[in-house]
Amino acid sequence: MRNKLTLLGIVALGVLPMALSAQEFPPSCNMCSSTYVPAEEIAEFLEVPQVDQQVRSLDIGKTNLQVAIAHRGRLEEPGGVAEHSLVTEVYYVISGSGTNVTGPDLVGSVPRPPTNRAVQTLNGPGHNAEAIRNGQTVELKAGDVLVIPAGTGHQFTRIDDHITYLMIRVDPDKVVPLLDEAGARQYLDDR
Repeated sequence: MRNKLTLLGIVALGVLPMALSAQEFPPSCNMCSSTYVPAEEIAEFLEVPQVDQQVRSLDIGKTNLQVAIAHRGRLEEPGGVAEHSLVTEVYYVISGSGTNVTGPDLVGSVPRPPTNRAVQTLNGPGHNAEAIRNGQTVELKAGDVLVIPAGTGHQFTRIDDHITYLMIRVDPDKVVPLLDEAGARQYLDDR
């Protein structure tokens, strides 16, 4: 009996992947085009004296996705804590280094007002806080990736010289307005 059950399990494991691969899965972004952002355009965004620059905000089907660039200068004292309630951020460090603390347990959390620039155009509703209780500290350097899920506070506590990072924002609730190439060009030209 035991051998029959083992054989049945092996057969089931072999059949299941074939059954899944035979199903039709419609694309979650039907007939969508890809988006290309040249390095020269990223460099233009880095010239704007603003820490966080939205490069694109795209509808990719079931979610929106933002591409942003951030550049922060030297920081000797801890900066403020930010939390984005609905948007996940992924940092890819291009250059520089810094210490970042993350965690969901915020001390002195205050909602960001709906008129806040970040709420309106970058990362949707969220909170500012005084500190993060029991946070996870990471030392970021060029080439590192940091994933900050929605609802997780994050704070730079030290930046030696600078840190520049590409940011991908995952926006499943589509709270951030779309920004295409023409909108990005208009933003750059108006600076």
